[in-house]
Amino acid sequence: MIHPTAIIDPAARIGAGVHIGPYTIIGPDVEIGDDTWIQHHVTILGPTRIGKKNRFFSYACIGQQSQDLKYSAEPTYLEIGDDNTFREFCTVNRATVQGEKTIVGSHNNFLAYTHIAHDCIVGNHCIFSNNGTLAGHVTVEDHVILGGLSAVHQFCRIGQHAFIGGCAKIVQDIPPFTTADGNPGRARGLNETGLKRHGYSEDQVKAVYSAYRTLYRKGLNTTQAIAEIRSKPMTAEVEHFTTFIETAKRGFVGAGKVATER
Repeated sequence: MIHPTAIIDPAARIGAGVHIGPYTIIGPDVEIGDDTWIQHHVTILGPTRIGKKNRFFSYACIGQQSQDLKYSAEPTYLEIGDDNTFREFCTVNRATVQGEKTIVGSHNNFLAYTHIAHDCIVGNHCIFSNNGTLAGHVTVEDHVILGGLSAVHQFCRIGQHAFIGGCAKIVQDIPPFTTADGNPGRARGLNETGLKRHGYSEDQVKAVYSAYRTLYRKGLNTTQAIAEIRSKPMTAEVEHFTTFIETAKRGFVGAGKVATER
């Protein structure tokens, strides 16, 4: 299962059923879980821990050192979960500060030329379209779709079930369950289609939409909007939406031209 041209450090730990293609380089302190498939010309450096059933296509570069200029070769880490796909020329960097981690969850699909920078945290079931790029210290929650050629500024957060359009420039947090687009990015509405595809009921969608309208469409400031949202019965989704807004250190994107209204 290992091509003779692959260069694998003796200290690397390779699980059962792993396929390693031609001209791949795997460095020391790399652990690769069972049934992982690595095509050809892939580079994986460590310290890096990779779970089971991941797929790495040609020229992916995983676990390289942080590009942060503060990095000075101290040991930092990358952890990747299970059943992810990294297409051609994907890059994922380790953290910057000694002992810190870049973390990627499970069941994600990263298309060609996507980049996950140092100290990012990416959840589960996300899709990054071609050339989707995260700067350092970005947090992406579960079930996020990042459009092609879009870029996210350092320290921003992308809430769960958010949909970001292609070529968007994201410089503030994107609230959960919303769609965002533009340069700079603006909230365009609720990701109603995505929520329904993932089994959210009509009542759950209506509750989130009511919170969204209160925040973006009533002309209230953030404090007033949060107070009004919290004055009503809270579903789990609305609680997450509201807490996300309350904890936005970089602020959150403003309202743009409305894409759709219920």
